[in-house]
Amino acid sequence: MTILEAIEQRHSVRKYQDKPIEASKIQELNQEINACNQEGNLSIQLITDDPDVFKGLMAHYGGFRNVTNYIALVGPADNDLDEKAGYYGERIALKAQQLGLNTCWVAATYKKDRCRAVVSSGQKLVCILALGYGATQGTPHKSKPMEKLCRVNGGGEPPKWFQDGMRAALLAPTAMNKQNFMITLDGDHVTYEALKGTYTKVDLGIVKYHFQAAANR
Repeated sequence: MTILEAIEQRHSVRKYQDKPIEASKIQELNQEINACNQEGNLSIQLITDDPDVFKGLMAHYGGFRNVTNYIALVGPADNDLDEKAGYYGERIALKAQQLGLNTCWVAATYKKDRCRAVVSSGQKLVCILALGYGATQGTPHKSKPMEKLCRVNGGGEPPKWFQDGMRAALLAPTAMNKQNFMITLDGDHVTYEALKGTYTKVDLGIVKYHFQAAANR
């Protein structure tokens, strides 16, 4: 599966099979996590066999069932952390999709105080990714029209690479599916803006990774 196929096929999954993740896939995921941590100066961690984080009313309200594995997005508590967590978290989520696994971004409907991830002094746990073999493959989310989420300064038809990037950006998961972002093309330069809303900086990182993977820039 290519990265673009993973972008197209990955959907949020909240219900999982009672099936352990093979050691070989855990190893591949950890290799990707280690690469992301080194590149992004993060402390992302894969936690397996931990059912406690998704127990209780919040997880039930969020529709989560049988979640025992997750990826904790941890890093230095600075202004860039949320966006980096989104960017590298989605890179890992798409790697999981390529391995035949399913994921779901989770910001609030889990027991943060029971998370087994190590969060050192000066660090912050941004959110987590539920992980495992989904009971289903999920369903595509509805999207705003492309023209509502981008602008081209000077007008005219944007180049193919920009259109490819935007099509992938439309497929990016965002909090409550709000898609509160704007991507602007000015000449050959692309800027990304997080609009008002909840977790929009995390969303922007996810969107940015989708765009760059598809635009090949």
